[in-house]
Amino acid sequence: MLVADKEEVRLKRAHIKLMKSPHTALYSGVMLLGESSVEENVPTACTDGVNKRYGRKFMAKLPEPQFNAVVLHENLHVALKHIPFHRPKWKEDRKTANIAADLVVNDIIYLISEVAPDLVKLPESAIWHPMFRDWSFNHIYDYLRKQGGGKTGKEKGNEKGKGNGSNPSEGSEPQEDGGNGPKPFDIDNLPEGFDEHDFSNEDIGKETVDRIDRALREGGILAGRMGGNTPRVIQDLLTPKVNWREALRDFLSEYGAGKDEFTWRRFNRRMLSNDLYLPSTYSEKVGELIFAGDTSGSIGQEALTAVASEMCAICDDLNPSAVRVLWWDTMVAGEQKFEDKYEGLASLLKPQGGGGTRVSAVPEYIKSKNIQAQAIVVFTDGYVECDIKWDINTPTLWLITHNKSLNIPAGHKQVIYEE
Repeated sequence: MLVADKEEVRLKRAHIKLMKSPHTALYSGVMLLGESSVEENVPTACTDGVNKRYGRKFMAKLPEPQFNAVVLHENLHVALKHIPFHRPKWKEDRKTANIAADLVVNDIIYLISEVAPDLVKLPESAIWHPMFRDWSFNHIYDYLRKQGGGKTGKEKGNEKGKGNGSNPSEGSEPQEDGGNGPKPFDIDNLPEGFDEHDFSNEDIGKETVDRIDRALREGGILAGRMGGNTPRVIQDLLTPKVNWREALRDFLSEYGAGKDEFTWRRFNRRMLSNDLYLPSTYSEKVGELIFAGDTSGSIGQEALTAVASEMCAICDDLNPSAVRVLWWDTMVAGEQKFEDKYEGLASLLKPQGGGGTRVSAVPEYIKSKNIQAQAIVVFTDGYVECDIKWDINTPTLWLITHNKSLNIPAGHKQVIYEE
């Protein structure tokens, strides 16, 4: 066998071993997506969100468990959709985004290494710390940015974490160990991580994301038969879909409607497709409704437009005094207000923003503008700040696409996924 083929053989062997193990069979389908190659010009390893590339010299130095860990590392980036979901974060602060993604991925690998040390072991250059157990990419990214005063680096100092070290979705931040546990996480003296990320692939759209989800579900079936466990961050991705349109209509009908009456002046358009000519409803006492759409970057414009236009279609029946659309990331970046007629508004919606994620900006904006709304619909991926400040009493529905563990401060929560 040629020496040049050695690392390719090791890569195939790593795939087979990882696919056959109950601890990593979950990612079998993801490993089969795209191309996996060993290349001379790759310094370490990298992925563009689908394809995985490994540097020949880098991989040749690694013993088998570390070799396997690097292969699993790149496939976990694909499984968690770190490239297509978080491009704006990498554009904003590449180093912090890379650290956040690696902390999520490496914790999964670390937990596997505890029960299967002969299968995987993190390389010495890998970034890992137990304080981020079960944290999402966005939570870690926002925490590290906050610790660095908005930027990583010594010039911004390093504030100490507060809280009890539990999941930040429950309103806490990591707490450093009193002396017996691991060393505190030092954001000022961190390496870049051992791998890189390739953003040249612009074809990672909804179809590719759906392929990744299907691959995970298929791998989940295999892992279940083998007795394997599914990490929490992967469980969030695999949560079954629900009919978010019904949840939205039920909420607005209960909290956004006044005293409904029937009118034959116009037919119920939703029933016309079934050749049923029924009266529509109207209310003379419906106030203003607010749709607050998360434009932080991990939610695509297609999903935002779908939910916002659905709300507008429902409002065409409810006849509220106004529909106010607020686009937000770390602040309310844009506002659109519609009155009287709500049919066909999808073409008029113009999402703005695309930076970080801070949902507390929504009630702050509403209070500063003295907006008196009858109901609010918040649409977000759920990866928001730990300590949400929601000091308004307006009935609120939270439509959450991914982070089902988010603790909402008030209102009703509905976990949804794009259909």
